[in-house]
Amino acid sequence: MIVNRGDNSKSRKIVHCQFFATSVSQYKEPADGLHQQILHRRVTHRRMANMNSFFSTEQLLCIIPFLAVFLLAFGKLYSRRYCGSPVDGHGSAVLITGCDSGFGYELARSLDHKGFVVFAGCLFPQGMGAQSLARESSGNLKILKLDVTSNEDVQQAKKTVKENLPENGLWAVVNNAGISDWAEIEWSTIEDFRHMVDINLFGCIRMTVAFLPLVRAAKGRMVFVSSIFSFFNCLNMATYSVSKRGLEAFADCLRVEMDSFGVKVSIIQPGNFGQATNIVKMKTLSDIWNKFDDERKQVFNRDYIELAIEYFVYTCKMGFTNADKVIAAMLHALTAPHPKRRYLVVSAMDQVFFQLYPFLPTALTDSVFSVSSIYAKRKEMLYTK
Repeated sequence: MIVNRGDNSKSRKIVHCQFFATSVSQYKEPADGLHQQILHRRVTHRRMANMNSFFSTEQLLCIIPFLAVFLLAFGKLYSRRYCGSPVDGHGSAVLITGCDSGFGYELARSLDHKGFVVFAGCLFPQGMGAQSLARESSGNLKILKLDVTSNEDVQQAKKTVKENLPENGLWAVVNNAGISDWAEIEWSTIEDFRHMVDINLFGCIRMTVAFLPLVRAAKGRMVFVSSIFSFFNCLNMATYSVSKRGLEAFADCLRVEMDSFGVKVSIIQPGNFGQATNIVKMKTLSDIWNKFDDERKQVFNRDYIELAIEYFVYTCKMGFTNADKVIAAMLHALTAPHPKRRYLVVSAMDQVFFQLYPFLPTALTDSVFSVSSIYAKRKEMLYTK
């Protein structure tokens, strides 16, 4: 019996060994499969890492040329904007129109102090403005009789300039001469529009065509004094806006054409400088009312016209009292190695608004005027006695 027990124990041990062996054999294949899966994942991961490295290198190689072009363009723009020496005025001449007063008067003085030979075109060469300019300047400044609407005056001025050019020739022409007026469209006549355009637009074209060969020979500058009203649509400024918008179209086309000749064209866009220049024409009630026929007198009553006059005078008084900012822009356009194409000269508060204004939808820009008190009163007062 003992032997049998021993045999049973031995048999139990054998059974247990066989069971363990069987169990191991059953799980051996899954363990090998798991190991293979781990190896496969490691290989796949390495391959993906290599591919990512490959794609990163490829992408980098593709980006490098674009990055190089961007950096080159940025560097060129930076150098144009900020690098280079200002133009030396000695030995170079600048012709300015409209020097009797305002921007032209102040610019002529500034350029004379910088050593330029200045040809100051004045409508009234014997007037107080021209004579004062002559007294305050050096012998390098010459007063010219110049009505930009007269072909004879322009040709005579060209002859005088050519006979008195310094060694470096005619560096620039500043088309500054201009007039301003205010009136609603129905208060204006065709003659009002024609007179405005003849000075502000055709006067500049006449001067440009006459003197462009001299400026082109010097690879110089053409500067045009425009206004924010070239793009800012405002009540009472239709005739002025028409002339300035046409002027900018002309200057833009000229800039494209002159680029091949190395001539730079800049546009100055002053804001509210009425007080600084006295360019704004003040009107009385009778000045406007007496031009009306019976039909317009029924639409635009006296009370509304008086309101419009008060509003216009008030708006002008809100502007700049001196021309320093405009003169600084003009000097930059004339003397900077790389002048701007446009100089928007307004207050810091208005700068953002006027920069965005040309890009806003028309419906939105038109609605801007609805916040003005005069527009609400205008609707109420029209057609009333």
